[in-house]
Amino acid sequence: MVKTEEKSKMRKSIVILLVAVTVGLAVPAFADLQNVQVGGSIAIRGNYWTQEAGSGGYGPLRWVSQPGRSAVNSLFGWDNNGNGNSYVEERTRLNVKADFTDNVSAFIELDSYDVWGNNFRSQNWTTGQDTRGVADVTLYQAYIEAKEMFGYPLQLRIGRQELSLGSGWLIGDNSRSLGYSATGLSFDGVRATYATDQFSVDAVWAKLAEKSPNEEDGDVDLYGVYGTYKGIENISLDAYWLMVRDARSVNDTPVLGGIEHWLGADDYDVTNLHTVGLRAAGTYNQIDFNVEGAYQFGNADAVGNTFAAAGLVSPYGDDNAKFNNWAANVEVGYTFDMTYSPRVFVGGAYLSGEDNRDLNFWQWVGAVACPFWHANSSVSFNRLFSNEQYSYFLDANGDLSNVWLARAGVSAMPMENLKVTLTGTYLQSLSDYSSTWPTYTLFGCRMAPLYPFSFFDQNNSDDLGWELAVKALYKYSADLSFEAGYAHFFVGKGLAEGNFNGSNGLSFNGGTDNNDPDYFYFATKLSF
Repeated sequence: MVKTEEKSKMRKSIVILLVAVTVGLAVPAFADLQNVQVGGSIAIRGNYWTQEAGSGGYGPLRWVSQPGRSAVNSLFGWDNNGNGNSYVEERTRLNVKADFTDNVSAFIELDSYDVWGNNFRSQNWTTGQDTRGVADVTLYQAYIEAKEMFGYPLQLRIGRQELSLGSGWLIGDNSRSLGYSATGLSFDGVRATYATDQFSVDAVWAKLAEKSPNEEDGDVDLYGVYGTYKGIENISLDAYWLMVRDARSVNDTPVLGGIEHWLGADDYDVTNLHTVGLRAAGTYNQIDFNVEGAYQFGNADAVGNTFAAAGLVSPYGDDNAKFNNWAANVEVGYTFDMTYSPRVFVGGAYLSGEDNRDLNFWQWVGAVACPFWHANSSVSFNRLFSNEQYSYFLDANGDLSNVWLARAGVSAMPMENLKVTLTGTYLQSLSDYSSTWPTYTLFGCRMAPLYPFSFFDQNNSDDLGWELAVKALYKYSADLSFEAGYAHFFVGKGLAEGNFNGSNGLSFNGGTDNNDPDYFYFATKLSF
């Protein structure tokens, strides 16, 4: 029998579907409809990573916990000890758009993401027992839109909606995922757009987390203003300000009943992450370009708290952490006016970061002797909700940071509706992890004979390695496409030894070896 909680999920999914249908049928009774459109898509993708970057063999403890250092674990092994990671995923969307008079419309979109064999009709074939799960259907988008408000070219969109600003480098809808199907990203909020032929300005606010009534001021909100000048033919010039305000209460474990606040520990403020940036993009004759730069500043207490308990006895994190980071993203291409329409392109990215996990002798003494000592945090550029993904292996979630990279490639259309792209990317860490010196390998783990004297250390290599990828996209029709690809990563010494580059510079990527991983995928998508 289906379990009670599974029945509950099923009922919720059915209710959502019934509500959508009921609204669609009931609308003519109380509104003057001009047009109703039904659409959607089905996307299916099969993925396979070889065991070097697969599951089962990663997560080795690289350096034991020591004064001033937390235990370091990695998501990768870069060895042959684990298993390959393979699965097929599917995403289904169904939407309804209703246009009313006076430039008013409503849009509702349902969304379901599942992995084949994971939770949909997984009946036990050996016993016949029905253990079917329930596919999760969510309300992905649901908003009201009004245009030409007050007689001005002003558009207002209220409700759950996708947000994609500029190229989507910092705020996107997760539609260009490399390693996984586009699982999608929507926000609960408001977007106002004032647009003319010469310029446009977007003002956005979104609620990222709601903590009421547990906290009076404990929410997480996104604010932003994005302006675009369109007065130059085929070229847009953008300027923007984005802010994430995280007011959730952050506290370490109290030792002296609150006195630690007076002693300068456990005194976290609201986190305010400000991002200001400029972008230029467009085409000039056969040249296309996209150049963007950004700077982040503000209190980073939410990041500093993640460095708690790094000392021998101190439970406290860094309550003085600050954002002070630069980033840039560049790509320039040239398309030849000839058979196959070949395009060559070069690009790169700079995502600044820091790694303050090393200790000198006196810091080591403080970590051992002072219960209120705390480690300095390491704050890297925060990618926010980026659409850009630079690697099939290191950037599947769009959170690679503390790194610079350079890439080049070529694409061509050897036949109608078929596009083939070859890309090579080199990646290097900016601020390297300082490992205890010297180290040796014991039972597959790197150990330090000088433990616990962690002030004896040396920087790991910054060479993360090379990635070579090829993909082919075939558009069978305007609605149906097929895509296949392959990538190989040449693991560098700095990736095998390990640095902090994932999770916006907060997660470790080192392994126990330097074996190269491979990735294969095949995908198809039908839109209607």
